[in-house]
Amino acid sequence: MNTNEIRTGPGSGPGPGPGPGPGPGPGKLPPDVLTELLSLSGARRPDVLIGPRGGEDAAVIKRDDAPYLVAASDPIVGASDGAGRLLVHVNANDVACKGGDPSWFVATLIVPVRDGVARVRALMEEIHEACLEIGAAVVGGHTELTDRYDRAVISGTMLGPSRYDLRLEHIRAGDAIIATKHVGLEGMSIIARDRPDLLSFLGPEAVDEARSWRDGVSILKEAQLMRSLARYMHDPTEGGLAGGLLEMSLSGLTPVIEQEQIPLSPLTKRAAERLGFDPLHLISSGVLLAVVPPEAESEAMLRLSNNGVPSRVIGRFCEAKTADNTKGVPILDAHEELWRVLEKT
Repeated sequence: MNTNEIRTGPGSGPGPGPGPGPGPGPGKLPPDVLTELLSLSGARRPDVLIGPRGGEDAAVIKRDDAPYLVAASDPIVGASDGAGRLLVHVNANDVACKGGDPSWFVATLIVPVRDGVARVRALMEEIHEACLEIGAAVVGGHTELTDRYDRAVISGTMLGPSRYDLRLEHIRAGDAIIATKHVGLEGMSIIARDRPDLLSFLGPEAVDEARSWRDGVSILKEAQLMRSLARYMHDPTEGGLAGGLLEMSLSGLTPVIEQEQIPLSPLTKRAAERLGFDPLHLISSGVLLAVVPPEAESEAMLRLSNNGVPSRVIGRFCEAKTADNTKGVPILDAHEELWRVLEKT
């Protein structure tokens, strides 16, 4: 993978191409434009020996003495507004759920020619700002203008050191499931930004509030508070809370949920009733699911409360053969409701 080229298709030169206005068409971007974009590289870190720059095809990172290196990779496929910011945070969240500190980010941006350099620059600026917020460096990736797609295709990989070993098989019967913030917050913020017409019945102030929830998609703060107490942590993205619980059931234990304890904003509840979607299956980056042993439950809740993070104990894990989940969330599948909502007319 070449970390520094911005290219399109099989051509090797800039060529006239079908690009909009005087901007570049298919082919590499001019060196001055490339240099400008590569300057948007997030935080400066002394452990990045070779970052994204001309003539270097890979990043070189000096390791510290942390025993684990956590790697996570995710695309952004449902959002358009603020997609670069979301790309950073959803990948950082996954690293944080393993007790890691998101440190090094690699971005792949495939942008339609008709959107041009302006779209690439906008995405890189969002990525740059989001990485600055969390102290991560952009260390490489691939950026391309193409005439094969109608919408930008973006994906990222985040890496970070960790001193914690958090995994499904560490979960035990009786462990508490803590949920922070409120379910569906990411999905609602995407709807409010990309399809505000669907939420117009809520009123402009409510739409603005839902739009602002995008600022809460990072779970780094609560993950750092929980990582020394938790057996396992999870960031429920596609499939929402129900999908996240389904994945957690792969531990071999059954998550028994008290539905009345599930944190759900009144705005999300009203939107779900009006638009006919299940909020428990709405993409929920920004919600941390932390599994803690009973003896750590009080300390966990105190830490979150003292640091201004809303949270609730929504249930516990039980042995699969003995669990009575009739009052719990019906965990049937991990389908995502956002796509159906965004397609409404």
